Formats: sequence, structure tokens, C-alpha cells
Amino acid sequence: MIYPSIDKILTKVGSKYLLVHVASRRAKEITETKHLQMPESKYKCDKNIGRALEEVMEDLIQVK
Repeated sequence: MIYPSIDKILTKVGSKYLLVHVASRRAKEITETKHLQMPESKYKCDKNIGRALEEVMEDLIQVK
């Protein structure tokens, strides 16, 4: 199963398209700067796109 669930994330973000845009920008930022908003041991995903989605789920990234 994919974590975090798309259904749970969509309660925090208005649309799938906005979620893809936000997560891809954050994943690219993680790749370039290596800056994570949580300790690395708290992430369930190893890939940056999964980590970006986890940050959205944890309300560390505010989507307007």
C-alpha cells in the first residue's frame, strides 16, 4: 500500500493537480538542498517524492 493515502492527503489539498504540483516542487527542492523538515528517521518513504507527500500530510507544507 502506498503511504500516505491519496484520499487522506486530498482532505488537505483541494485537487489532485495541485497536490502533484506541490509535491513535485518540494521533491525537487529536497533533491537540490538536502533540507528535510522532519528528522530523517521519521520518514516512512526513502524517495524524495514520498517524503514531500508525507510533509504535506503532516501539515509542514501549507497549500493555499
